[in-house]
Amino acid sequence: MIPVAEFKHFSEQQPAFKLLKPWWDVLAEYLTVAMLMIGVFGCTLQVTQDKIICLPSHEPWENLSETPCQQLLLQGVPKQMGGLHEVSGLKNNLDLQQYSFINQLCYEKALHWYPKYFPYLVVIHTLIFMVCTSFWFKFPGTSSKIEHFTSILGKCFDSPWTTRALSEVSGENRKGHTTGQATMTMAAEAGPGKAGEGEKEKVLKEPEKVVTEPPAVTLLDKKEGEQAKALFEKVKKFRIHVEEGDILYTMYIRQTVLKVCKFFAILVYNLVYVEKISFVVACTVETSRFTGYASFCCNHTKAHLFSKLAFCYISFVCVYGITCLYTLYWLFHRPLKEYSFHSVREETGMNDIPDVKNDFAFMLHLIDQYDPLYSKRFAVFLSEVSESRLKQLNLNHEWTPEKLRQKLQHNAKGRLELALCMLPGLPDTIFELREVEALRLEAICDITFPPSLSQLVHLQELSLLHSPARLPFSLQIFLRDRLKVIRIKCEELREVPLWVFGLRGLEELHLEGLFPPELAQAATLESLRELKQLKVLSLRSNAGKVPASVTDVASHLQRLSLHNDGSRLLALNSLKKLVVLRELELVACGLERIPHAIFSLGALQELDLKDNHLRSIEEILSFQHCRKLVTLRLWHNQIAYVPEHVRKLRVLEQLYLSHNKLEALPPQLGMCSGLRLLDVTHNGLHSLPPELGLLQNLQHLALSYNALEALPDELFFCCKLRTLLLGHNHLSQLSPQVGNLRALSRLELKGNRLEALPEELGNCRGLKKEGLLVEDTLYEGLPTEVREKMEEE
Repeated sequence: MIPVAEFKHFSEQQPAFKLLKPWWDVLAEYLTVAMLMIGVFGCTLQVTQDKIICLPSHEPWENLSETPCQQLLLQGVPKQMGGLHEVSGLKNNLDLQQYSFINQLCYEKALHWYPKYFPYLVVIHTLIFMVCTSFWFKFPGTSSKIEHFTSILGKCFDSPWTTRALSEVSGENRKGHTTGQATMTMAAEAGPGKAGEGEKEKVLKEPEKVVTEPPAVTLLDKKEGEQAKALFEKVKKFRIHVEEGDILYTMYIRQTVLKVCKFFAILVYNLVYVEKISFVVACTVETSRFTGYASFCCNHTKAHLFSKLAFCYISFVCVYGITCLYTLYWLFHRPLKEYSFHSVREETGMNDIPDVKNDFAFMLHLIDQYDPLYSKRFAVFLSEVSESRLKQLNLNHEWTPEKLRQKLQHNAKGRLELALCMLPGLPDTIFELREVEALRLEAICDITFPPSLSQLVHLQELSLLHSPARLPFSLQIFLRDRLKVIRIKCEELREVPLWVFGLRGLEELHLEGLFPPELAQAATLESLRELKQLKVLSLRSNAGKVPASVTDVASHLQRLSLHNDGSRLLALNSLKKLVVLRELELVACGLERIPHAIFSLGALQELDLKDNHLRSIEEILSFQHCRKLVTLRLWHNQIAYVPEHVRKLRVLEQLYLSHNKLEALPPQLGMCSGLRLLDVTHNGLHSLPPELGLLQNLQHLALSYNALEALPDELFFCCKLRTLLLGHNHLSQLSPQVGNLRALSRLELKGNRLEALPEELGNCRGLKKEGLLVEDTLYEGLPTEVREKMEEE
């Protein structure tokens, strides 16, 4: 016998592929096995047993047919005579070899091809059916997608996250259903006259329902969470890849159509030729020269069995064909290239599960024929809400409260700050750190603050740097009077959340972002009227003018900072309305002259015009109207000279002129009697006016990175000088008069041409070794007693 197992490789698939085999494919597979057994059985009989047995006929060959052969055989049946009978027959005078020769010759010449090849045809047709059924599991273009899909599907089905997500949803649905029933019951019991009491009872009883009937949710460890996260990424990429084409759908239709055509062809020719399987066969061959006979009556020994097998085979083929026709009906009676998760969305409450198309949809339709539960559990990994929940869970695993507490530091304002950067989300564990006073979030996408934010009762400062955030209305009320400082950095200022402008307790607002090019000149900013306590406003953008909404806070704004990153600020008239402004920064605003609107700010105390294009500061005379101005920063510009009427600024205490193009200072600068700090580093000064010695209140003088060759002795009359920076000049000697600076605690002399230091440095009581910045050789050249004095603690 030929074992059927030899043919198994024609239909052998991976065990996981059974998920994509609906009931009709399973039935067809069993039918092909039955048909294959019929074919193998017939082939075995055909090979191992005699095929045909022939006897010579004494009838003339012209009259020979199957009917005379049958009559002749009937005549040879003996008649019963009592209990005895006489055996008689014709003697043919043929030996065994002649009979064998005639049997083989008549088998080839006289027997019809259908009974001759019937078992082989059954085997061949069955193998074709088997190949058609499993071809899409073997074809490279489809098998890779199927293998990938079944692998992902199995992991999604077994993932603990699937169970947890569905349990959470069912728990929420059960809680909502219970709450709804409780509400209806209490409303019915309360009656029209007790509606108020019913509402109170509802508020009291609802929390009990939530606490006493929590959903059973499995816990995920960190490893399981990472595996689920990887599954989400695989599902996303697989969906994009598979939805691009419909090769699986097309291949399945083609192989089904081929099976239907094959079914009709097999059925037709079998019904036509099955009657050719006959027990008696008339054979006429010209063998009289060898045997003495030319006509024979033959018996097809397996005709009776083959007729029964043919009947069974045709029956199986009919059932197989019906399954193929049903498959075609299933393929075309509804669109299988679209799959809707509508029922899953209603059942699970995950309304963001998307519908799919093409091959992805077709495979899910096949999965539903196997078990719809697979699609339901798989849908969890198509939901962005589910993915966000998983990310949140992984975040909570990674960022424990203990780990977050290690990141707590005091910021520049002394607040206890927690800074987080480039996280996939916001860990819920943050809100367990009740001591946090400042929260800094950078490069964290799509933040939605949960209600647990209200646990941060000490939160006063919030920084959102490239971290768009949504804030529920209840939390807006919570932060409205608590938050004092907020910093927002984004690509465009229109991305600033609107809830920011409703924080009426806000004292500092720092915004950084660009206006769209078409809106830059208008520079429209949201209304600031609700910010009743705002004192500091910082705006870093490309505004063409001072935003008009700044005037909404004119009555209480004390500090305004505009950083324009080089874009020219054209209109500054709005500044005139800031009557209580104390500090003003106009940095990198493309200013070529000092704006006249500034001179109207009578309360102004500090002005910073850093990194502009100022060449002349003749308008400095008008600063005498700013009677409270004590700090003037004109650094990082292109100023070539300081006008002599700088003497009018008698109340000025700090003057920054570093990084300009100054070559000399006016003698009138010595009349600024209130000056405590003068910074003229990084210029081209060759000498200093002796009048600087009149600055008796001067405490800090920075002259580094110039071209000074000598210092006037009058400079050392500034007896209150504590810091003197002379590094990187062309000084060849330091006057012994330096000993008059008894308060000096920091002296920089590096990068000069000094050959020795005056021993009078020992008279500077506050000067220690760490405060003297000079080359080691020069320091070693000081007298021993001077060095010992400087090294004393």
